[in-house]
Amino acid sequence: MKQVLASRTIEVPDGVDVEIASRVVKVKGPRGELTRDFKHINMDLRKDGDKNIRVDVWFANRKQLSCVRTVCSHIDNMIVGVTRGFIYKMRFVYSHFPINVTQNGNTVEIRNFLGEKRVRKVELLEGVKYVRSADVKDQIELSGNDIANVSLTCAQIQQSTNVRKKDLRKFLDGIYVSEKGAIPEE
Repeated sequence: MKQVLASRTIEVPDGVDVEIASRVVKVKGPRGELTRDFKHINMDLRKDGDKNIRVDVWFANRKQLSCVRTVCSHIDNMIVGVTRGFIYKMRFVYSHFPINVTQNGNTVEIRNFLGEKRVRKVELLEGVKYVRSADVKDQIELSGNDIANVSLTCAQIQQSTNVRKKDLRKFLDGIYVSEKGAIPEE
């Protein structure tokens, strides 16, 4: 059954500027600027005054209705990204061979995983910063404005340390996300 109109509004906080032109959303804030294209979804995106964004879908079935909330979440994440930013913390897990992780230019190099000689390399995506935690042993922090780039970089690092041809219940070695979220405000 089709619903005649489904709409949601997003509140824009102070210090954030949002531009919408033919379903391309640009969000500017104190940390930078993010752009995202929503042209693949049939919906109305427009500004209601200075402080609100309205997302409308007319005569939508169930799948199209779910897109309303999804687009609102993406825009919310963009607003949080340009005001506070996102941070993902990853921990090294190993039982015998210590994992060695270094940054070389724009790539993260993982050595000595399960004692292997092979060097695993993961490219840092655009706008992602790599920091080795000083206070916590075997922890790295990846931060940036775009949640998609930060989380995708973490996923690539985690997947590069998949254990193959061994019992996964026994070999739990790898680099895993231990904490994620927006950078806390001071």
